[in-house]
Formats: sequence, C-alpha cells, structure tokens
Amino acid sequence: MQLVVDSHTHTLASPDGFSTVDEMAAAAARAGLEGLAITDHAPELINWTPMLHFMGYGKLPRELSGVRMFYGVELNIMDFDGRVDMPEDILARQHVVIASFHTMCTKAGTCEENTRAYLRAMENPYVNIIGHPDDGFIPIDFERFVRAAKENHVLIEVNNSSVRTVPYRLNTAENIREILRLCMRYETPVVVGTDAHHTSGVGQFGEALAALEDTGFPEELVANTSLEKYERLLEESRRA
Repeated sequence: MQLVVDSHTHTLASPDGFSTVDEMAAAAARAGLEGLAITDHAPELINWTPMLHFMGYGKLPRELSGVRMFYGVELNIMDFDGRVDMPEDILARQHVVIASFHTMCTKAGTCEENTRAYLRAMENPYVNIIGHPDDGFIPIDFERFVRAAKENHVLIEVNNSSVRTVPYRLNTAENIREILRLCMRYETPVVVGTDAHHTSGVGQFGEALAALEDTGFPEELVANTSLEKYERLLEESRRA
C-alpha cells in the first residue's frame, strides 16, 4: 500500500516541533509524497502555539517543493463533552482539523466519559480526524467510537508515532489493530499520519503500515492512498 499524503505533522510553531514549514515540505518531497498536512498544536497545550499562528495560514503557498500543502491544527479535547480549544471562526479557516485527547489538557476519565468526549468532539462540524485514539491510558468503547466515526463522516487516525509503542501510552499497537478490525466491519475510513515533529519523520509510515497489513485492512478505506481521495473525504467531513 502506498500513502501519498502525510496527514499529521508539526513544525517549530508547536512547543515540541523542530523544523520549519519549508523544511517539512522539502522532506515530504524527498519522501515522494504528493501532499503534506501541517497540524500544529492548538493553544491550550502546555507552552501553547499562539492563536495568531492559525489565523495567518492564508499567507502561505498551497504548494511547496512540488507538494500540495494542507494547513490546519491538532485540537485538544478539553472535557468529556468534547469541547475543543479553538473558536469556530478560526476553525473554519483550517484545511484540516484533528481533535486529540491529551492528558496534559484533560485527565483521562472512565471508559464512558472518555468515549463521550470523543463522540461529542466528532459532532463538531469542523473536525475531520480523531487523532491517536489508541492509548490504553485513555480507555474507550472502541465499537461505539468506530460506529460514531462512520455516522459523522470523521476519519480515524492510524498514528505511526503512537503505534510505535511510546512509554507514555499503553497498548497502542494492540489497540489500533482492534480499532482497524472494527473499521473493516463497519466500513469506517481511516487516515494515516506520522505525527512527525522533525523532518526525519515525514513520510515514515512503517509501524502504521504494518498494522494495516496485519489486519488485512483494505486500501479503499484508507483516505491518503490518493490525493484526490484525501481531499474528498476531508470535504465530506465538513458539515457546517
């Protein structure tokens, strides 16, 4: 399976990023990608990225180094009602919006509370993708989660950095495979992102691709196997 868009990356505008937009685009071109999403962290993460950053994306070119650019944000889910940390007027300007649960912003609750947080975030008309939902420290009802994503036309992320089994997350490799099996059952599309914070990670999908292969996941349910499919599914998830 060939992926042509990296749907989740960060620049040095994020507190934990290390490369510029131009550097990330050049890395995407070297990796043979057709598209790259820049999705810096939203304001409420510790050492937050200023809101002005996300208001200024219109100043940037839509093509860099021959790569189609998508400028957006990785939101923080702020409570169990799915509230996020960016107002709708700024969300409307983003090409791609990921909503993720970060425990630095919201402490994990019960399985029911965490599931409700994700499901309510999916109801936001500007949310395109739910980021790294595989952390066992934030338990959720995977079946309800997958079914709701299908109903709301929201993409579920297979996050390469998370699947790599980082020490601050639990059972991610096992959990993403369970999620993928449910996505196959309910025909819920997914999207693969590296969550790269430096040029060295752009387009490096190895662990995520292994999870897709292990589960026999069908290519037609993967959003970023073509640039056209990726753009179409982003558009379909916009319900404003």
